[in-house]
Amino acid sequence: MSAITHHIPDDMMAAYAAGTLPHPFAMVVAAHVSLCADCRATLEAYHTLGGALLEQTEDIEVSKGLKSNLMALLDEPAPPEPVFDAKGIYPGPVMAALKGRSPRWKTLGMGVKQSILSETEGGSVRLLYIPAGQAVPDHSHNGLELTLVLQGSFSDETGRFGVGDVEIGDEDLEHTPIADAGDACICLAATDAPLRFNAFLPRLLQPLFRI
Repeated sequence: MSAITHHIPDDMMAAYAAGTLPHPFAMVVAAHVSLCADCRATLEAYHTLGGALLEQTEDIEVSKGLKSNLMALLDEPAPPEPVFDAKGIYPGPVMAALKGRSPRWKTLGMGVKQSILSETEGGSVRLLYIPAGQAVPDHSHNGLELTLVLQGSFSDETGRFGVGDVEIGDEDLEHTPIADAGDACICLAATDAPLRFNAFLPRLLQPLFRI
């Protein structure tokens, strides 16, 4: 695997360490940390800092609604943790979401396939398979998108992303990702809002593909 050059930003890593990052993005961060020694060290630093702050915090009286709030949190999915066992190209957090099975690919057209791992009101996370040389239709974003490369690589207007790299797209990014030559590009992608496709056909098919 080539050197990882695109990492998780510090503010997002801090939110992940604190357990406040939404579940779809937390899965991408957990998978990236499983692959990236640098971000693993950053995460450990945040955990150490959080522990030190807790030790220095004075005891305070809890609110009357604390118990009910805690019970409500139990209904939410637990944040994925970095898992360092892998099966093929899939890091441990991805294999956990797949329940140890191979992805169930569904065709999107032009050789592109997807396998949705999680989908809630708060966002979705999916695997994308893009054949070498194939482009994802030109699009921008209604929210945030994190894309982690698991196999192959892709390039767009912002640069090249190889295995372990994470691209972060927001409302200001409009791009046309293209899978590079070589192995098909397989990515783990999380979004908290639908994409904005510029061409008519992708917009027409978007509700069917849930992307």
